[in-house]
Amino acid sequence: MTVYAMADPSTGKVVKEYPTATDESIRHAMDSAAAAHREWGRVSTVSERATLIRTVSELHEERKGELAQIIHQEMGKPLDECVGEVEFSAAIYSYYAERAETLLADEPIPVLDGEGDALIRRCSVGVLLGIMPWNYPYYQVARFAGPNLALGNTILLKHAPQCPESAAALEQIFLDAGFPAGTYVNIYATNAQVADIIADPRVQGVSLTGSERAGAAIAEIAGRNLKKVVLELGGSDPFILLSAADLDAAVDAAVAARFENTGQACNAAKRFIVTADIYDDFLDKFTTRVLAKTDTTAPLSSLAAAEHLEDQVQRAVDAGAILATQGQRRDAFFPPGVLTNLPPDFREELFGPVAAVYRAADEEQAVELANDTPFGLGSYVFTTDMNQAHRVADRLEAGMVFVNAVGAEGPELPFGGVKRSGFGRELGRYGIDEFVNKKLIRIGRTAPSSTEQQPCR
Repeated sequence: MTVYAMADPSTGKVVKEYPTATDESIRHAMDSAAAAHREWGRVSTVSERATLIRTVSELHEERKGELAQIIHQEMGKPLDECVGEVEFSAAIYSYYAERAETLLADEPIPVLDGEGDALIRRCSVGVLLGIMPWNYPYYQVARFAGPNLALGNTILLKHAPQCPESAAALEQIFLDAGFPAGTYVNIYATNAQVADIIADPRVQGVSLTGSERAGAAIAEIAGRNLKKVVLELGGSDPFILLSAADLDAAVDAAVAARFENTGQACNAAKRFIVTADIYDDFLDKFTTRVLAKTDTTAPLSSLAAAEHLEDQVQRAVDAGAILATQGQRRDAFFPPGVLTNLPPDFREELFGPVAAVYRAADEEQAVELANDTPFGLGSYVFTTDMNQAHRVADRLEAGMVFVNAVGAEGPELPFGGVKRSGFGRELGRYGIDEFVNKKLIRIGRTAPSSTEQQPCR
């Protein structure tokens, strides 16, 4: 049975429980979302929707202290990072509020044979289900809800069971912003109820951010019911260091790329692949910096998460890896560490403050190591040679490549991966194009037309 509860991440002690949705309340939520779409998606204008989304952005800014405190308590994220997450979420809503009309404008298509005109009009498809994870409780919702509400879809939002209070706070923001009832509905649903929701003919798609196992389960249910899916799953992103004009700056970037959110980010750098000529110097400086973080590390999201990471690291060591660390796990507090000499067949994603470092003979081997993973979310390339940067970026099997930069994500930049990291994109113009009816309108003869953007009805 799914239990929605806020618990102290460091001890596991439950602070407050929230009642799981009844089947009746789920039916009411679906009825409400479907009814809301008839007005929200088919009658309201893009401008009207954008105005409300702008208010959502403003409310995130106004309430960021309160919102940050909630997720700090729910999943242990350092408080300054919690504030940063709320601010980034506000920026995402602002991006879609400001650009929705441009992103959703009619797209003319030149007619090759015959008279008249043709265009693509981007229309909503209906009710969508969002299944969100615990590691970024506001940001993950923003990149799903922002574009789809601007488009005119309505949303049922199932958050992670350990994030019930942030889930409720988000629903309240949409209500306070003036969104019609049923436009955005928070549901404390069980896995069995999720399957029923996806099967409902009024639900047109589902977006999930989570584990491979959850993604496979949701994709299977959606496939049986012919529903579109966007999946953002795990990652084992490589950080490829080929050359550095300033090795200390490269080490700073490596630490930042690994340890945001205590290492619990799908697109964090997890495997550091360094060419032989600078490997020893990098490893020495990097290990020193990592071990110095021991006294400043926050707890992982839960005791179970820390125990799972401990098991993964121990299995790697048992297989021949060398672990540099200080101290032992204390409840959900996991000491930062560096793994070297990893066996070639170790391909697990380490979701926590542990970095794996590999030596590569040259560029060719670095790329080979980087691609030797079932995942393909993000990647980082550091080099002083821009020709090499482009060459390596072209060969990486990943949805995103960041060259000489970390923390460079933005509301305008598409986010997503390939291979077992999932499919589909969020954010930017590509995020608003996932759950959309790109409706062809072909006009066979010349007729007076209006230049005014028409809402899809």
